Amino acid sequence: MEQLVKRSLLLFLVLLSPFAASAGNLKLNSSSPLFGIEFPPFNTAVADTGCDGKLVAAEEAGDEQTQPAGLSPSLKLHMTHRAAAAAAGRTRKDSFLDSAQKDAVRIETMHRRAAARAGGERAPAAYSPRRALSERLVMAVESGVAVGSGEYLMDVYVGTPPRRFQMIMDTGSDLNWLQCAPCLDCFEQRGPVFDPAASSSYRNVTCGDQRCGLVAPPEAPRACRRPGEDPCPYYYWYGDQSNTTGDLALESFTVNLTAPGASRRVDGVVFGCGHWNRGLFHGAAGLLGLGRGPLSFASQLRAVYGHTFSYCLVDHGSDVASKVVFGEEDALLLAHPRLNYTAFAPISSQADTFYYVQVKGVLVGGELLNISSDTWGVSKDGSGGTIIDSGTTLSYFAQPAYDVIRQAFVDRMSRSYPLIRDFPVLNPCYNVSGVERPEVPELSLVFVDGAVWDFPAENYFIRLDDGIMCLAVLGTPRSGMSIIGNFQQQNFHVVYDLQRNRLGFAPRRCAEV
Repeated sequence: MEQLVKRSLLLFLVLLSPFAASAGNLKLNSSSPLFGIEFPPFNTAVADTGCDGKLVAAEEAGDEQTQPAGLSPSLKLHMTHRAAAAAAGRTRKDSFLDSAQKDAVRIETMHRRAAARAGGERAPAAYSPRRALSERLVMAVESGVAVGSGEYLMDVYVGTPPRRFQMIMDTGSDLNWLQCAPCLDCFEQRGPVFDPAASSSYRNVTCGDQRCGLVAPPEAPRACRRPGEDPCPYYYWYGDQSNTTGDLALESFTVNLTAPGASRRVDGVVFGCGHWNRGLFHGAAGLLGLGRGPLSFASQLRAVYGHTFSYCLVDHGSDVASKVVFGEEDALLLAHPRLNYTAFAPISSQADTFYYVQVKGVLVGGELLNISSDTWGVSKDGSGGTIIDSGTTLSYFAQPAYDVIRQAFVDRMSRSYPLIRDFPVLNPCYNVSGVERPEVPELSLVFVDGAVWDFPAENYFIRLDDGIMCLAVLGTPRSGMSIIGNFQQQNFHVVYDLQRNRLGFAPRRCAEV
């Protein structure tokens, strides 16, 4: 564990140090071809019968903007690119240390969660979905490098009146949560914490509510003496030092339309109001879960926007926003000649959080490597398997697979690039000084259903300023779980189609989407 932390720390230092953080707000790409929600006639509200949020007919002042002919009024959550960590009196090295520790803890957490599932932990009942409407929610996402994070961040407006909070987008967890006043034990956050007393739309979920059964209680749970009145306490953990404890609640999430000054509101979103929060969250206000569980933001919006969401992640350090889209894919994506799909692995219970894919093998230089099929399977103890995850920065392969992949690159790289021995963290590394575009073997993942995901070199090799180029893949010696991280997903439009239980991917210039 300690070794993985050190390796991850050094990697973040070499990977992210060339990027300069810039202060101030960013302007979103106004020429995006993605157009969003088609609202039902008269903007009819949807009845609330479970975890799912509902659209509210009332609109904020200034919402009656005229939309261009033939275009639907997209919904968008704006992201602010925070200034460098110096704004909070911290060095960038400190921020990268936090990021490295969080990456290592995250992998350990995934192993523990998977093991708990395999151990027969009872899965809470999921709510039946309501009728899906033909709508689409479009939100903006930006790289978190400026806040010392390898994650992607979203601006969310919460409460009445709405207040902006920056949250980490995470497909590897379910609970949406914010730090809340009174903050009894909280990590440092940029900007004020959410104050329930200042919002007229805040409501506690009571301990007798069915939704209270979807979260784990604190280690010393309170007795539910008044089921219709007492709040529902929750405890949600991410790792040895990362967790949130508070009250489960309902609140309004306001989202911005692409039309200037226009906004709409989603009511009844279940989230955690955290009064005790610890961990490495890089100054963000909380986390927006996009996992498979019933409490995730993606699952709660499913009844309104359907069973599909997608994202297109910009380069690490980019100052251009990209988007997360809830609803049907856009026409340009569906017509993409290189759009490919692979089936998700069958879920073991309704409480599964992770998005498992079924890897068959790895191609390096067009050659299928000799990796045992047992390497990719999920063991009885819950370890193993391959997930796609937006919250893990790098890609990790189970150690037996990683060793073969690393050696394959060593054997196939041009001898004109001197191999650098004993370079810290990354292996192999090469001296490519004076070479503008080094040639490297191709890397592809092969899935059991025949789909192949081809990656560009910049998604698996890191070019350093001092003429050194390294393979940006590491091993997971303990958990045996393989993870396709967000660095390897850069400039791919990734589609989560839960109606057809499949993952789609197509190469795109995400800064232009």
